Amino acid sequence: MNTDTRDLLVEIGTEELPPKALKMLAYSYLRECKTRLTADNLITGTKEPELFYSPRRIAILAHEVFVQQPDRQVERFGPAVTAAFDKEGRPTKAAEGFAGSCNTTTDKLAQKDGKLFFSMLQPGKAAAELIPAAINEALARLPIPKRMRWGSGSAEFVRPVHWLVVLFGDDVIDCELLGIRSGRVTYGHRYHHPGPVKLKSPSDYGQALYDAKVWLNDRENSLNREISKQASQLANKLKGVALNSDPDSDLVAEIAALVEWPVPIRGSFDQKFLQLPEEVLIATLEDQQRYFPVRDKKTGKLLPYFIAIANIDSQDQEQIRRGNERVIVPRLTDAMFFLDNDRSRPLANHRTMLDGIVFQKKLGSIGDKVNRVAKIALDIAGKLDGNKKYAERAAQLAKCDLLSDLVHEFPELQGTMGRYLALNDGEPEEVARAIEEHYLPRFAGDRLPVTGTGQALAIADKLDTITGIFAIGQGPTGEKDPFGLRRAALGCLRIMIENRLQLDLLECLKTAIWLLPRDLLHNDLLEQVHGFMLDRLRSYLRDLDYAPDEIEAVLSINVTRLDHVLPRLDALKMFRALPEGMALAAANKRIQNILRQAGNGNIHTITPAIDGSLLVEDAEKVLCKELHDISIKVHPLTSAGNYTSALRELARLREPVDTFFDKVMVMTEDEKLRIARLQLLAEIHREFQEIADVSKLQG
Repeated sequence: MNTDTRDLLVEIGTEELPPKALKMLAYSYLRECKTRLTADNLITGTKEPELFYSPRRIAILAHEVFVQQPDRQVERFGPAVTAAFDKEGRPTKAAEGFAGSCNTTTDKLAQKDGKLFFSMLQPGKAAAELIPAAINEALARLPIPKRMRWGSGSAEFVRPVHWLVVLFGDDVIDCELLGIRSGRVTYGHRYHHPGPVKLKSPSDYGQALYDAKVWLNDRENSLNREISKQASQLANKLKGVALNSDPDSDLVAEIAALVEWPVPIRGSFDQKFLQLPEEVLIATLEDQQRYFPVRDKKTGKLLPYFIAIANIDSQDQEQIRRGNERVIVPRLTDAMFFLDNDRSRPLANHRTMLDGIVFQKKLGSIGDKVNRVAKIALDIAGKLDGNKKYAERAAQLAKCDLLSDLVHEFPELQGTMGRYLALNDGEPEEVARAIEEHYLPRFAGDRLPVTGTGQALAIADKLDTITGIFAIGQGPTGEKDPFGLRRAALGCLRIMIENRLQLDLLECLKTAIWLLPRDLLHNDLLEQVHGFMLDRLRSYLRDLDYAPDEIEAVLSINVTRLDHVLPRLDALKMFRALPEGMALAAANKRIQNILRQAGNGNIHTITPAIDGSLLVEDAEKVLCKELHDISIKVHPLTSAGNYTSALRELARLREPVDTFFDKVMVMTEDEKLRIARLQLLAEIHREFQEIADVSKLQG
């Protein structure tokens, strides 16, 4: 076997790649290349392939790639022996056909497990033969929604391809991919080093491109970190902090996908623009220009500066600075104009216009949605002893900023601009904050509404969307969730649970469903939506590191007050760690089986009761008294939501329960005694079921 290895460099050189998709594209390329090379048994696996990418290239450097595939023993089974030979023992056509497919003769075939069998040593192929096909297949599998063609060729890729490097050790693997012939020539920075860069071997790659003014990004996010460092250092000179300059931020990632040689440039703008809401100023600088805003270290206020990352190391940086400043002025001026326009008319004036904007054909206009949400929010605010007047007002204003000029320009500021405009109109602060908060949480891990009105409105808006979309039969399927219902459901659950709101989820869903158009309602709508919410709840709880059996133990008792879910789960986690915990879990499972059998499949047929006068055995009398004494302590604890202490008390039942099952036969022929014993077990079952179904705990 040939064990020689070499490094393999494959670089695809292109026009500027889509900045928001570059990182995903690069990592997909790495993953697919590794998968193909591994499938061909070409990489040893002792060292992970390296990834490099910049706006005009994606590349992998695979280490210790075999020059030749290892030989491998190939075993093949053919037809059954009974079908392979006739009565005289001569090979049939089936046997001859199998032998031919193995490039051998029938006398060389063996028999194994009742079938013809052939084993042969298959020599490995040269890596140079396999690598082009592996790369081509990897490129074909990249997640590119829309591929493009260029020139007169038929090749397709996300952007036109201009060069291709396939370097195996010191040698070029001669092949054609994406319409380009392979070579050892790459290209440096478009302006600083536009000429060819000839590579001697894969190990030259990183340094050669750095010398050609290309700072490659990689799996360590080295370019992200460099940009972050440059922005932070320059902001520090301004006695400020560069916003969103963390190496992992989306802004840094997008800038890294736009530049090959980062150079920080400080810019400034007129102080008058600081009158803009800071969210508008930040959106203008970040989203439209990919600049870093700067916040004062001491006051926390925005400074009239920004930091741009140029893609050229100019000898006249002052000119670049002035150019960036000139670009930002008209954008900020437009924002000031839009803000003045929006402030000139009350936010409430937009309300009637929402009646003419379709939310969803079957569900009516946005105005119809607003009216439904207002009633749901009013109901929730009442249940939470909140301000009903605020809930009604905030609901009516919540979507009005969709018609403002600034939200038209910056859609991501919906809700935020509503807050500013409501305050400008003299609305109560809680109403204004609720307008912004009703969109929260916008994404996983986002902050939650703080005000009571905001919490009620956020839940109401999300529940109306969830129930409405389910009513028209367009709930999520597989990975498709065009209306973002999973996110909305998780948002509702987080608001209720993490704020410990005393709300009944089922009752809230009933209210939302009742307000939908009557012709959309169907019998299983509530069950569908509730089941969907519970599935999201299970996922949320698993992310909090609760065990699946603990989650099912709590959810199976139909807990609809979500503020009680986490305390029950914490109590259950404590209970299972007790020496008595799993024994009582097993006993509860046994109790349920007995009750189900006695009730002909219905566990609730037996009425729970404690009547010691009918019991005769010492073991059952002791259990009855112990249960009675414990119940007196447990009931107030359970009512107060102190489930941990309640389960600690119930854990004292282990010994009397074990003794009961050792000494007492429940299904005695004496009917009155049998019923008394079943009622005793039903009472134990009920005490635990008030907290969780501990029988679902697994060892």
